[in-house]
Amino acid sequence: MKITVVGAGFYGSTTVQRIAEAGYADEVTMVDIIEGKPQGLALDMMQSRPIEGFTTRIVGSNDYAVTAGSDVCVITAGLPRKPGMSRMDLIEVNAKIVGDVTRQLMATSPDAVFIVVSNPLDEMTALCAKVSGLPKERIIGQAGMLDTARFKHFVSEATGVSPLEVEAITLGSHGETMVPVPSLVKVGDKPLRDVLDQGQIDEIVQKTRDGGAEIVGLLKTGSAYYAPSSAAAKMVEAVVQDSGDVMPVCAWVEGQYGIKDVYLGVPARLGRGGIAGIVELPLADDELEALRTAAEAVRTKQADVDSFL
Repeated sequence: MKITVVGAGFYGSTTVQRIAEAGYADEVTMVDIIEGKPQGLALDMMQSRPIEGFTTRIVGSNDYAVTAGSDVCVITAGLPRKPGMSRMDLIEVNAKIVGDVTRQLMATSPDAVFIVVSNPLDEMTALCAKVSGLPKERIIGQAGMLDTARFKHFVSEATGVSPLEVEAITLGSHGETMVPVPSLVKVGDKPLRDVLDQGQIDEIVQKTRDGGAEIVGLLKTGSAYYAPSSAAAKMVEAVVQDSGDVMPVCAWVEGQYGIKDVYLGVPARLGRGGIAGIVELPLADDELEALRTAAEAVRTKQADVDSFL
């Protein structure tokens, strides 16, 4: 099993590390335009194998030739946000980068499943699908897994319950129209509304939406990568192992939730071919309306992406 990660920044290199250490891939290739960087990082990680106890080979290169025959390709390439920037501020420059990366990968791995993590996420996922021409189920965006992890973290902090005992999910776009779903949150065996009041819940929802911006503001240079890389690696694992696990991801929606023909954050079953099916959850009326509003906002922006191709 061969995995490619494009981009050797903090996000990309940490994703490579997580995939390699998990041991489900034979080889992980990391490509970046900066000469020497992916090679040096790969060599460093390879030298950790005797200590960490994994055998996955890690190859770094500036040449896409090493990616040939990949089963899954993860696109992290693009500029990160700076303090005060929204994800949408990155759209024009990252559209050109993601478009070029997609063309390069299609030349070497046309049978791969593509996982996009570059921002603005929903728009870059749509762009990758358009440029590649692949069946929509083979193009997935990583957003909901990360946003859901942040949602669980904030619920855990507010309630004092272990994050491992919190069930939650976040849908919609990766941005201002994100839709955390309080009605489905369980803290231990209790519904969230039995544990926290509405004001506390509203605060957690907003903190989840602002989770990435808060980290960008604290770091000053760069953006989050520990939790995002965990989310991406978990998606790769589900595809490679054909697990059928249901995860919140950016997927092509074809009528589910009353929404059609748009890439949007929804619960989906992941397998070897990418999206094996979208799962419709019983949302509260206001949550369903928020998801449909997110879909229309994203649809407009995804249409704008065409002008950057």
